[in-house]
Amino acid sequence: MTRFLRHYLLSIQFFTRIPVTGRLAEWVGFSPAMLRASAGHFPGVGVVVGLLVAGLTFVLLMLLPLTGSAPLVAAALGTAFGVYVTGAFHEDGLADVADGLGGSADRDRALVIMKDSRVGAFGAIAVMLTLLCKVALLALLGDVSAPLMVMALFVAHVVSRTWPLLTIRFMAHVGDVAGSKSKPLADQITVFSLVTGFMWCFVALALVIYVQAATEFVAIDLVPAGLLQALLTALVASGVTWALMARWFLRRLGGFTGDCLGATQQGCELAFYLGLAVSL
Repeated sequence: MTRFLRHYLLSIQFFTRIPVTGRLAEWVGFSPAMLRASAGHFPGVGVVVGLLVAGLTFVLLMLLPLTGSAPLVAAALGTAFGVYVTGAFHEDGLADVADGLGGSADRDRALVIMKDSRVGAFGAIAVMLTLLCKVALLALLGDVSAPLMVMALFVAHVVSRTWPLLTIRFMAHVGDVAGSKSKPLADQITVFSLVTGFMWCFVALALVIYVQAATEFVAIDLVPAGLLQALLTALVASGVTWALMARWFLRRLGGFTGDCLGATQQGCELAFYLGLAVSL
């Protein structure tokens, strides 16, 4: 349990702005092996981020005037808060991937562009459109049911951080090995870490289904079986997006980089919202 907690806190420290500092950081420690082992807790990071973002969105929906624009405002502020909590870690990856793969058809040149800290037109447009689509879809879900919107935020942050584990497991890491922060994660993700990640995802889904069955919190004509169908559709949409992006990275780069993992998280999160909206 101590090792589990240390790996989890290291994952929180690496992927968010949540402070793990001072004596706590000393107790957690750091090594490439520990960072590699912490990869399985990536969906667990989504649990914390999802709870924070969903919690803020819920509070905003309670405080804002009961008008048609309330879900849109809550979605925009909640999304902005999520970007702050993660330090735009995944959005930065999305921007780099869009700049690299959009800016050059040559593999080596694309990898060089992806390492450039400057954001180009492709990256700026990709991030802008992704955030815009997220806010629009969340506002749409909020118009159907405010609790459904809150639930979607929580689950999507967990699910979208589960799919990248498959990328790490089944694809090769490419790019600047010596300078890559993600290389320790990509050396090898064990079956145990993969199972840990999927257990985080299963627990989050089971919690949502249990709360819905116990309280009928979605507040629309969506019985537990209907919620299962909606979640399944969203999961399929997210999984298909992962498969398409993995195929794209494999074809263009021959593998993945840390930026590809961030882009995958963003794409799978957006696809989850879209799948859930379509299922309704």
